[in-house]
Amino acid sequence: MGTDTSRIRDALLAWYDAHAREMPWRVAPADVARGVRPDPYRVWLSEVMLQQTTVAAVRAYHERFTARFPTVEALAGADDAEVMGMWAGLGYYARARNLLACARAVAARGGFPETELELLELPGVGPYTAAAIAAIAFQERAVVVDGNVERVMTRLRAIETPLPAAKPEVRAAMDALTPAERPGDWAQAVMDLGATLCTPKSPSCLLCPLHDACEGRAQGIAADLPRKAPKKAKPTKRGLAYVAVDPLGRWLVETRPPKGMLGGMTGFPTSEWGDDPTPAPPVAADWREMGEVRHGFTHFELHLAVMAAETDRNPERGHWAVPDPDTLPSLFGKVWRVATKRPA
Repeated sequence: MGTDTSRIRDALLAWYDAHAREMPWRVAPADVARGVRPDPYRVWLSEVMLQQTTVAAVRAYHERFTARFPTVEALAGADDAEVMGMWAGLGYYARARNLLACARAVAARGGFPETELELLELPGVGPYTAAAIAAIAFQERAVVVDGNVERVMTRLRAIETPLPAAKPEVRAAMDALTPAERPGDWAQAVMDLGATLCTPKSPSCLLCPLHDACEGRAQGIAADLPRKAPKKAKPTKRGLAYVAVDPLGRWLVETRPPKGMLGGMTGFPTSEWGDDPTPAPPVAADWREMGEVRHGFTHFELHLAVMAAETDRNPERGHWAVPDPDTLPSLFGKVWRVATKRPA
């Protein structure tokens, strides 16, 4: 092991011991040193929730989930609709479907597997999540790379290849530094450094424990890294959303098909989404346009014209219910606010 590698590991782990962020799913480094193992269920749940979502947003969801489902077995036995409702607002709803599938697979096998390769066999568990669980929960030496790690490694090693082409170089840099001892603490230390000091804009280089070892800082390019390839413009899809209310004050909602965008979620009926959508009202009524909502998905922007009506007729699609607007997916929360003229 080179002197540079040893110095970097020692400096960052010492910083982590003093400055580790407190999180509901995390075991403090001092407790890990005493042999306390993180709960793989809580680690797994946090990693699934944190995909494309911030720690600040996830904290409350994680606490609600673990209060309602304290074990993976409890989650495995939960009703799909309840879990999907509790997930509402976190986005990327395929994760919620995979969450249930994975929980049931883990419960069926009697617990979480303890190696990265076995974890990869679980539904919805990809390379990053498998490595994170293996390192953090089971102390297996696994190479954990997320967005924070990419930023720290590109700056530390002055990797100027634009992302995503730089991913193999980033992984190699993280692999060279990942220790056999304390691999979970190491992964979390790099992620914490990226989240608190080595931030996307205005990194706090003078406070960084790797200040003297950072090649990007030495070359004066740290703040410009990682470089990124130009983003392609997202296409726009259009559609209509239908918000109907009956004389009893119930709203017309439907459960979306299990596959596709917002699969399995409850929301207001819509037309197909495309370039020139055909109106598809779910019930005969005097529909009026209330406005438009815009919502960004990973691969496209969606513009929905919001149609509202009052009717006592039986719907051709969906069913009457009194949904809690706070449990609707964020897209349909926007639709509801436009239809009812509620403030955002």
